[in-house]
Amino acid sequence: MNKTVEMRLPHILVGGVPVAQAGDEDLTKAMAEDVLKRRSGALTRAVTVFSSNAHAISTYATDEGFARVMDSADIIHADGQIVVWASRMAHGEGGVPERTATTDFIHSAAKVAAKNGLSFYLLGATEEINRDCAARLQEMYPGLVIAGRRNGYFDPADEEAVIADINASGADILWVGLGKPKEQYFAARIAPKLTQCAWVVTCGGCYHYVVGDYARAPRWMQSMGLEWLHRIATGPGYLLKRYLHTLPHALSIVVRKDVFTKFLRR
Repeated sequence: MNKTVEMRLPHILVGGVPVAQAGDEDLTKAMAEDVLKRRSGALTRAVTVFSSNAHAISTYATDEGFARVMDSADIIHADGQIVVWASRMAHGEGGVPERTATTDFIHSAAKVAAKNGLSFYLLGATEEINRDCAARLQEMYPGLVIAGRRNGYFDPADEEAVIADINASGADILWVGLGKPKEQYFAARIAPKLTQCAWVVTCGGCYHYVVGDYARAPRWMQSMGLEWLHRIATGPGYLLKRYLHTLPHALSIVVRKDVFTKFLRR
């Protein structure tokens, strides 16, 4: 780990990737605190919030550019169950307390935002999915302010205009759903240019889940770490190729870096 910033919450290495020792409540509390700090001027830049799962662990190990951008994050939370299990094998009670899947966290964040007057900007997905996600979140969490939104289909030449629109919206939390690794590079690149946002959260395809375009796995599959299997069966076809590569690779990494290392320390 070659950190270029001081992380917002305590982190440990899991599969070589820094991951916050934080649960859902810790994240939402930090989010609300940082919005207040940003509004008061005590926080002078946007906090970048990324996630770790099998895909992230695998890519981190093979792509130096992705590893650098992940290391620049302020918070990396456990999006995959493999991260939670590996952390507990290596660190026991000092591991990650729970999985904080982005598809769940966006709802926790929306609930806290609606209660405390925090606003969202939704960036990513198609125009239809983006529009419907904004409407659905406001329907589910009355009082939630969607300060702005934009689909994820824009040219690099339009990036400054996108940043200007985010700044003009005055949104407190920016959600970036452009997919790994594009969204991490984008978030890290634009965060210093944001004048209002307190948090920039990468969220992959979570807008699709909010609107019901993608189905979540049953709770028992989530708790057993089998949501990837459900996603292969019900999600876009490209996921099969991704999981067939990244899941075995990530498992080999956590066994080597976390499980095996623990036994050597005994």
